[in-house]
Amino acid sequence: MVSTQNNACSICEKVGLKPFTRENVFNYYIPLHGLVSYGALSVNVMNPQIVPKFLPKKDLTNVFLISAVVGSAFYIYGRPHLKDVKNNKRGAYALLGATLFSMGSVLAWALIKSALPKDNALLATLAGLGTGAAIVKVGTDYIKEVDKLQKN
Repeated sequence: MVSTQNNACSICEKVGLKPFTRENVFNYYIPLHGLVSYGALSVNVMNPQIVPKFLPKKDLTNVFLISAVVGSAFYIYGRPHLKDVKNNKRGAYALLGATLFSMGSVLAWALIKSALPKDNALLATLAGLGTGAAIVKVGTDYIKEVDKLQKN
């Protein structure tokens, strides 16, 4: 008889998810949740009328922002280039980087939104998602480059 956990792990692997271990929760799933929140934040900033249509609570901006910061902070904290830094300093660096990343994105979206036509919600939504994806790609590529510089 095959265990349920093995079935769950094989399903996770088929869809590209990692097994549920302590390390993966902190270094993969929490950052993944933050990434989803970051995407929702981009839509919410660029097209604030859309979120209340799908979720009952009116303003989830702070929830999305905090989740994005937490997810980003866990991502940064778990990177190899910080492995030799003391935990409290490492946490401070991760929190600072995550906060600057998220708040900088919000500022960028606000500036982009002000330059777009006011009556085109679809364009604003796509601009938010597109720029958010680009920012995440450049940011993660940068961190991976810094990780490569880590001496083993």
